[in-house]
Amino acid sequence: MLSQSELMGTALDQYGVIGHPVGHSLSPFIHGMFARDCGQNISYRLYDVAPGEFHARVRAFFAQGGRGLNVTLPHKIAAVDVAHELTPRAAHAAAVNTLAARADGILGDNTDGAGLVHDLCDNLGLVITHRRVLVVGAGGATRGILGPLLGLAPKLVVIANRTPERAEDLAAAFADLGAIQGVGFGQLEGAPFDLIVNATSASLTGVLPPFPPSVIAPHTVCYDLAYGKSSTAFLEWAKRQGCARALQGWGMLVEQAAESFRLWHGVRPATRKVLAALKERSGST
Repeated sequence: MLSQSELMGTALDQYGVIGHPVGHSLSPFIHGMFARDCGQNISYRLYDVAPGEFHARVRAFFAQGGRGLNVTLPHKIAAVDVAHELTPRAAHAAAVNTLAARADGILGDNTDGAGLVHDLCDNLGLVITHRRVLVVGAGGATRGILGPLLGLAPKLVVIANRTPERAEDLAAAFADLGAIQGVGFGQLEGAPFDLIVNATSASLTGVLPPFPPSVIAPHTVCYDLAYGKSSTAFLEWAKRQGCARALQGWGMLVEQAAESFRLWHGVRPATRKVLAALKERSGST
């Protein structure tokens, strides 16, 4: 259990991020800036919790007065079961990245997709409506972004995965929200895409999905959900193919945090200053 001193050492409302490992998380920095800008006096901490302890530790956090948790790997699926109620977007994603205390229990939400959409549309000025979108990977990260992406009414969303069946099953689960299909990498053909989103972590280790260069045209925007001090292997490959823009997921990181902050505090913080400070702090290119 979380110790009493961890949660009750001050009179501040208690928030945090729970994961395993979690020491690398930038969430305390982001939410600290949000709180200062919005005049909120909070405590936000890192909670490194192994999978076998997740449910008990989360329940203890809220039972002892905790107000909200961000949930990161590997707990996003397990967080579905610890919540008493899910928002529609969390239910559709079958994954939770934000937990909030409510009078009648714990609310589970998923702000990843909303964060991506805010970054694409508000920060980057992209138009998704009537455009062709390729999402690489059929895992939990893709599940979290599909609903909000389809809410922008693209012409078509294609999920490409090494195992075609996984992509097909995921597409079927979201077919009620818009035009979507799942394919294997070998089935990618036809016109290039307007936006390609890499939702796998493979490119961080230098591994590239085996899709053909024909998916990229001079107007194609390539976006990697991953982020770091240097460009990912996927984005370096995209640049070599002549894409229009190659973008890391810093904006999504900040925007999904802003959505969590709004769920907890009822106000959505400004993000531009936080994003700039985060990039400077991290020395990203």
